[in-house]
Amino acid sequence: MTRSGFVALAGRPNAGKSTLVNRIVGDKVAIVSDKPQTTRREIRGIATGPDWQLVLVDLPGVQRPRDPLTERMQRRVESVLADSDAVLFVLNGEQRIGPGDRFIASAIANVGVPAVTALNKVDRLDRSRTVTGLDAAAGLGVDGEVFPISARSGAGVEPLVEHLVGMLPEGPFMYPPDEASDQPEQLRIAELVREQVLLRAREELPHAVEVEFDEMEEREDGLLVVRARVWAETDSQKGILIGAGGRMVKAIGTGARKEIERLLGRRVHLELRVRVRKGWRRDEALLDRLGIE
Repeated sequence: MTRSGFVALAGRPNAGKSTLVNRIVGDKVAIVSDKPQTTRREIRGIATGPDWQLVLVDLPGVQRPRDPLTERMQRRVESVLADSDAVLFVLNGEQRIGPGDRFIASAIANVGVPAVTALNKVDRLDRSRTVTGLDAAAGLGVDGEVFPISARSGAGVEPLVEHLVGMLPEGPFMYPPDEASDQPEQLRIAELVREQVLLRAREELPHAVEVEFDEMEEREDGLLVVRARVWAETDSQKGILIGAGGRMVKAIGTGARKEIERLLGRRVHLELRVRVRKGWRRDEALLDRLGIE
């Protein structure tokens, strides 16, 4: 008998959902940063055991929509929650329970899907704060157990996974056992470039940047040439991304190239072009092309 199913991860921005997905899957399938709106698309990470398969759906952080981009993200969150076999509600243990957490708890209750809560980042809390956080999490009204975990260190993750597996319906595997994600390779490459932007950019710039895979070709010497476009909304943002003497875009490219080489298992030459597209977050045609549904 095998069990398999979809588990949606819901939580406020920066709760640690992507780090938790990567930890459970055992591979980097979702980019990570401490900036809100890191996850813009539905990311599926696949974790497979001897007789079970968890398809973890890393959703964008639930937030109040401000533009067509965040409206699309929020619609996707609501749709995936309703279609999942279980919901994993991830809380940031370093932050107090707030209106956003209560809003998500209510949304989970409304869809009526079996749920479990994870209080994340307990490796940064003392015992008293952990107990307080667990009590607060239990008071949100989400049915199911509450697990104290650290996605970063792995503490408490194994019991959580065992519990999630028990919530899955019986059924065959939906993906090959050795598959870690169903994301297209081109999208994973673009996201690895955006991750490097997030690591280096400040203030509003991370929200104003998107990366689009352009093309990939192999040279005669075996080197793989990857080209991508980095979209900004204004000329001043483009200037920041390029940096004095091109230092910023070079640093982004160097960091992204190493991650892409790890993903593809081969040497890569990465070419980045920084372009301006005013108001791209409101450009429905570009959002369609970028795969942000």
